[in-house]
Amino acid sequence: MPFEEILKVVFPLLEGKDLVSCMLVCKQWLETAQDDYFWKCLCARRWPSICKKSSPPTSTYHKLFKTFYKQRPVRALLPPRLSFNDLEFYIDIWSEDRLILSEVVPGPVLQKGMGTLPPGICDMLRFHLKGPEYKMTCSVQPRFNIPFDQTVSVSVLVGQRDPKKVACVINKSIFDYIDRSAHRALAFDYLDFSPAHPFVSGIRAWVSLLFMDHGDEGIVDVFGIELDFCDVADSEDQVLRLLDMLDWK
Repeated sequence: MPFEEILKVVFPLLEGKDLVSCMLVCKQWLETAQDDYFWKCLCARRWPSICKKSSPPTSTYHKLFKTFYKQRPVRALLPPRLSFNDLEFYIDIWSEDRLILSEVVPGPVLQKGMGTLPPGICDMLRFHLKGPEYKMTCSVQPRFNIPFDQTVSVSVLVGQRDPKKVACVINKSIFDYIDRSAHRALAFDYLDFSPAHPFVSGIRAWVSLLFMDHGDEGIVDVFGIELDFCDVADSEDQVLRLLDMLDWK
């Protein structure tokens, strides 16, 4: 059997990287390996449906295989366009119909967090606040008390200073879950995203009231607020990218 015919029998059995190596051996091997039939065999093993048509979807099977056989390297994400320095959060809390908290919290305050925790908080809450997960917290000054038998709701808007735009994070959601063991009351709402991101949905924003026990067992003493997007964002950059996708007005 002529040597070229031996190559034509062997080449269809090779993997792509081995066939490429053969192309570097000599001119004869290069010319033989350039036959698109060998690359069609490789494509047929990797993407069988590609070979159901009479011709490749690209100019050659060689080009198709060379373009897609390797996983593309993960590209580094660009820095987020938003910065906490440019943001401020508008937080309003009602007990029944009575407004009990109305604050404009600068972005850097939430970014920095509470720092020194007040004495008297339970160990489970202290462990949560000191944990490695990314969270945004701020102190409540002055503190306020909430009776357990009252309906408490919260709204959170976020604003950009330049340009002047506002987006909704939480729209009058009720604190309908109280974790007495962790001393947290939680409320959530689903984020409203810009039409530029039609396939992003079902992501929740959470607000927690951080409290300590009060002398009266039917009342909690709120000393702080926590805001997080723990479903999807666990770093500062991820939070900023998520906020950037909101429906800013």
